Amino acid sequence: MSGIGGERPAVVSDQAALAGALAPGDHTVVMTMGALHQGHLDLVEAGRRLGGQLVVTIFVNPLQFGAGEDYEVYPRTLAADLDALTGRGVDLVYAPSAGDMYPAGEPLVRLQAGPIGHRFEGAARPGHFDGMLTVVAKLALRTRAKWAVFGQKDAQQLALIRQMNQDLDLGLELVAVPTRREADGLALSSRNRYLTAAERTVALELPQALMAGKAAAEAGATAGEVRRLARQRLAQTSSLELPDYLELVDSVTFEPLPEDHRGPGLLIGALRVGQTRLIDNQAVILAG
Repeated sequence: MSGIGGERPAVVSDQAALAGALAPGDHTVVMTMGALHQGHLDLVEAGRRLGGQLVVTIFVNPLQFGAGEDYEVYPRTLAADLDALTGRGVDLVYAPSAGDMYPAGEPLVRLQAGPIGHRFEGAARPGHFDGMLTVVAKLALRTRAKWAVFGQKDAQQLALIRQMNQDLDLGLELVAVPTRREADGLALSSRNRYLTAAERTVALELPQALMAGKAAAEAGATAGEVRRLARQRLAQTSSLELPDYLELVDSVTFEPLPEDHRGPGLLIGALRVGQTRLIDNQAVILAG
């Protein structure tokens, strides 16, 4: 088995080589776009405890980038990524080109994310979730995955993958891993490397606002109060432009929760700092 005891994992870059490298049976997949950080490595660690061969995919998927987004400049750091995966129990890295994933060019048939895919991130990035679901389904099929590991930071993405898995009978066993944060609370993201020191200070205002909402919920605030307090926390900061959104939603449907809701909820937010767009979320329990 590759990737154990300091060994560098085997790498394949086309579908035929992947098929030849996979052992019979079901496997575990961790899907990434590379530029790996500790949050990705948490996913790998969770995947290592599951079954079959552990496959990490590294693919910057053009279908989920819209016009004017950062597809061309998105960091591609394969050598460093392989170094990071060395010795972590990864059996195989699948790092295809766009030509290997989409040999006829952009696919004429792709998945549609439905109503959830038009809210929040979907509204800000039209077509993003259609492209994401299409590549997730293709990678799950190509890697013969039974287990698939995803991070909770991309909460709307995870909700849509769960819905796709249910609606299309994919049979995946999905594992969600908590968000890894820096010591100051900023959620790890490959895009954090775009931030200047000053921009990073501004970016911290998003997790701080979400934590303020969570603290309010723990103190007995109502859903409406939690929503308002989190938004006020951002509005009090003159250095920050208005966020794309900051909302309290149902974690399955991503519908905004009513003012008097009790029980679980999810605070979600997105903002642009300089040229960098960041997202984050915090689970809350509303008892007020």
